[in-house]
Amino acid sequence: MKILAIETSCDETAISIIEVKNEGKKVKFKILGNEISSQIALHIQYGGVFPMMAKREHGKNIISVLEKALKEAKMYSLTKIPQPDKKLENKINKLLERENEIQDRWMKTMPFIKKPKIDAIAVTTGPGLEPALWVGISFAKALSVYWDIPIVPVNHMEGHVFSIFPNKTKNFKVEIEDKMFPMLSLLVSGGHTELVLVKDWMKYKKIGQTRDDAAGEAFDKVARMLGLPYPGGPEISRLARIERSAGMKRENVVPGSYNKTSDFSGPRTKGAGAVPDHEKSDVLSPLISLPRPMIHSKDYDFSFSGLKTAVLYLIRDLKIENPNILDDINIKQKIAREFEDAVVETLAHKTIKAIKEYKIQTLIVGGGVSANSYLQKVMLDKIKENKLKVKIHFPSKTLTGDNALMIAIAGYFQAKNKKFAKNINSIKAQGNLSF
Repeated sequence: MKILAIETSCDETAISIIEVKNEGKKVKFKILGNEISSQIALHIQYGGVFPMMAKREHGKNIISVLEKALKEAKMYSLTKIPQPDKKLENKINKLLERENEIQDRWMKTMPFIKKPKIDAIAVTTGPGLEPALWVGISFAKALSVYWDIPIVPVNHMEGHVFSIFPNKTKNFKVEIEDKMFPMLSLLVSGGHTELVLVKDWMKYKKIGQTRDDAAGEAFDKVARMLGLPYPGGPEISRLARIERSAGMKRENVVPGSYNKTSDFSGPRTKGAGAVPDHEKSDVLSPLISLPRPMIHSKDYDFSFSGLKTAVLYLIRDLKIENPNILDDINIKQKIAREFEDAVVETLAHKTIKAIKEYKIQTLIVGGGVSANSYLQKVMLDKIKENKLKVKIHFPSKTLTGDNALMIAIAGYFQAKNKKFAKNINSIKAQGNLSF
């Protein structure tokens, strides 16, 4: 079976083509084509993603991305000038009536491309930015009608569950083994933070989720407070990593509080009680501590809005004493480290708690924040510390973000279970789609 997948849930225009062979308890995948067009360079100047701008860029790029994926898969072949089929042309125009950028290019390009040997089209229907989702959905519908290929709708978060399987080669496999279950998936990204219990393939139960901001969203917003560029997550982590490598440890203060000044009120002299020169900057700087939101709640939900607000108030209060305090890179590093510690400790605590309660065999950590090296380290350390016999999987770095390859894998399992859309008009963009 060959699957063509389309992903446009946010600011990545992605198309992937895979070939799948089912061999008993092993499903073998081969990547034929995999292309992504990123909009980061466009959105970076605005400090975040603008949905309507993302929609426009998807429309401008999606046919070019398809052509590249088909060429990579060696499925790109041109025909002579075709005889126009007015009836079919009208159907396509109707499907693309709200996608002007695609419509402008369609008739100049698609009639000249031979139909590839594709068995199913998988497309992300949610969750995500609805204007962006609609571009991929409309394009998938048009391809489905034009090439007479069925569509399978795919949940974007389900894609992240499958993102851990591809490796650095073109070939990979998924083993259908009972011993992998029950699985737990911690999905952390700019738009979502949730814990999902996976009882079997395609059988999901969400046991926890953020009640407000997602972890990745909080990273970006705190980065903006610190004057760091977008995307903020990697910048926060970079500063936190520098702070840790300097050997500085967070002071033992009550969570949620901090001291504007240390107990050390002036330079000490050499001798008993003297402060070594390499420690003076740490002693003289503010002691910074942030809360660990909902870490001890009885459920598996998260909340990062209050943590973000705590950073805002912390910066406000620090500026009362020194309006230019954020000009000091050391202060930024301390705040970045404490913020990242707070997020990671909360995620790890709830995840370990769920592993114990549900007797989890396999842990999957997916989504953009799963690329965070400190999160990965803490998860591995906590599993070892608690002597848990659980296998943990992270996606390769290229697959932590949004991509069509993970949608293609999920699309295969949907197609295998005959989850084709009976009527393409029933396929809608669902920005808040859940499991």
